[in-house]
Amino acid sequence: MPTPQRDPYPDALRAGALLVVVFGHWVATLPRLSDGRLVGTDHLLAAWDAAGMLTWLVQVVPLFVFVSAAVSTDGVARRMAGDGQRTWWAARALSLARPTVTYLAVLVALALLGLLSGGRLLGVFDQSLTIHLWFLLMLLTVQALLPWCLRLDARFGAATVLVLVLAAAALDLVRADVNSLQDLRELGARVAERPAGIAWLNMLLVWLIPQQLGIAWKRGRFGGVVTGAGFLLLGAGWLLLAMGSGYPVAMVGVALAGNNMLPPTLALVGVMWLQVGAVLLFEPLARRLLAGHAPARAIAMLGALGMPLYLWHKLAELPAAWLGERLGAPIDAGLPGDPGFWLGRACWIALCLLMVAPVIAAVLRFELGRAREVPAVDATGRIVVGGIALYAGLTAALAWGVWPGAVIGLPAVLLASWQLRRRGVDPTGEGNVDAA
Repeated sequence: MPTPQRDPYPDALRAGALLVVVFGHWVATLPRLSDGRLVGTDHLLAAWDAAGMLTWLVQVVPLFVFVSAAVSTDGVARRMAGDGQRTWWAARALSLARPTVTYLAVLVALALLGLLSGGRLLGVFDQSLTIHLWFLLMLLTVQALLPWCLRLDARFGAATVLVLVLAAAALDLVRADVNSLQDLRELGARVAERPAGIAWLNMLLVWLIPQQLGIAWKRGRFGGVVTGAGFLLLGAGWLLLAMGSGYPVAMVGVALAGNNMLPPTLALVGVMWLQVGAVLLFEPLARRLLAGHAPARAIAMLGALGMPLYLWHKLAELPAAWLGERLGAPIDAGLPGDPGFWLGRACWIALCLLMVAPVIAAVLRFELGRAREVPAVDATGRIVVGGIALYAGLTAALAWGVWPGAVIGLPAVLLASWQLRRRGVDPTGEGNVDAA
């Protein structure tokens, strides 16, 4: 049976979202030098208030979840009928664990080297080299719930999205302790100034919203340019109301610029409406542009580079800073409005691009030297143990940075990779082996 041709539009959306994340992280990092030596980094949001508005465009995680759900819907539905969803999630977890083992192993090696050499640069970037691992935790969680999301869509349709939004709103209302109409008018400000408490549940509920929307889109419950324009208007109005009530402008988890991410708030839902609207509004034009062979090849290449580029792009900042010091490049260009600031940003991004190329080349050479497709286990006990170990390892690295987080997290993620793979099966099909 011939393999069904992939739909290039969702793949292009995911590839575009990946590039936005990579460049967004580099742009947001402001190196700070003293006497030509790197002494720290600032975040663009801390230095430039107007950058908060830019996060409405570069916070593309909802878009990635939306598209991933749409792409996975049919396959998950088939596996649900055959009771194979458990193994599918194990395979997804394994596909994340294996390259993460390599990444954490390199971080541990750098940490040990830093202990011997003083580790000045590593100390500057310690936390930022693991902070992006939060996305893997979130993605694993929402994808584990895909079968239930499909059942909810089949039974209640797009109304499931409304229920999730109302539940997220209720948690924000509880967090804000709203007792009057005036409290409601100040909802965002009250949310921003109070501890999250029970609203931490929105770490799950809010990220299920784009997943549920992706399922509904795939099943044809909404679509078209007119609907896309409607979503854009909804998102714009939603964000205006959110800002008017005092929610922080920035849509990333940077406490010094406000926080709509830890946990996600109702304001972030407005960005989801905008992104879904853009997907629908530009779909006809995008599909015409993607019809040729050249775009398909570029999308396929970005798809193949997706996981390595996401994992390793932050590490490129370390050699970029080192090279910037040696060349005397203007990577510390002051603040927005200062002469040469944007030239300094361009120089920093150019150095990151220059350094990420050999990093990715080395990673790909290593990954291509071992089995690419390793079968996942189907035993429930091992999936549970492997899943817990993976969550624990990623959480440790996320919470404590390279030192000691990666050192603690590496054995746990290694255990996850071992537990989640099916042993005694040769992934190349040349015989039975104990997969290492």
